[in-house]
Amino acid sequence: MNQMLTKRKKLKLESDSGWGYAFIAVALIAFSLFTAYPVINAFIISLQKYRPLGSTYVGLENFVNSFSDELFWKALKNTLVYTLLTVPFNIFLSFLVAILIMPFKKRTQTIFKAVYYLPAVASGVSLAVVWLWIFDPLKSGIANQVVGLFGVSNQNWLGSSATAMFSLVLMSWLSSHGTAIIIYLAALLSIDNSYYEAADIDGATFLQKLRYIVIPFLKPTTLFLLVTGVIGSFQVFQNAYLMTGGGPDHATTMVGLLIFNNAFTYFEFGEAAAQSLLLAAVIALISFFQFKILGKDIEY
Repeated sequence: MNQMLTKRKKLKLESDSGWGYAFIAVALIAFSLFTAYPVINAFIISLQKYRPLGSTYVGLENFVNSFSDELFWKALKNTLVYTLLTVPFNIFLSFLVAILIMPFKKRTQTIFKAVYYLPAVASGVSLAVVWLWIFDPLKSGIANQVVGLFGVSNQNWLGSSATAMFSLVLMSWLSSHGTAIIIYLAALLSIDNSYYEAADIDGATFLQKLRYIVIPFLKPTTLFLLVTGVIGSFQVFQNAYLMTGGGPDHATTMVGLLIFNNAFTYFEFGEAAAQSLLLAAVIALISFFQFKILGKDIEY
């Protein structure tokens, strides 16, 4: 009798497992085709002098060439500078806007969220065209008109090494923060009102509530936005490609743009694959330290 019950339970478990694998089959196939296979193939290509009609195995030569390439290190430095200047400020700005939206009624909050999120739906190319118009080096450019009010002469914003990186950073500061604002607002609304009521009874000020209630409760959200923001900024390509092309004098060449140029301009697919793997390793290392340092007292 016990043996029959055991067999039935085993068959039921196997049946449940089969249905489980069936439900995740589509996602598993998509992951295998569009994530796992490209990564494995990139590793194979990185060990070759890749040519469509016949590749030659070169071992770690592509990695050695990347480490000895001054442009690769300059691109990595540019990407790091861009990340340090954009990610913290963008997170702070999104948090500030979410705090300002929170006191409004639900319908008004929805309007604000829609307005802030709308640019994220627009094409990146169309946004780049608008920013090219803003940074027009002629007097008609909006940026030059603004600085002209303070007596500053016309600037070649995207054509000068002194201002090209700042122009891309400014574009990031003033671009869409809709996703982060919505995430922060959802996290703010999930905080129980009893904490605020207790703080009111104790006579806490707005800044004290912010420091001892809001910021601690939002640490997991902030960590998530920080990690994803760093990953996104290290992979930045579109803005540099459309706005400056990496110039002038490679002042805005990011690692993503360098990889693209090596692969599709110079057809050095092996070196591009090696640099993409190095970029992935850098992102993984930074993400690890972010979780290690900032995620100590966070519950998920």
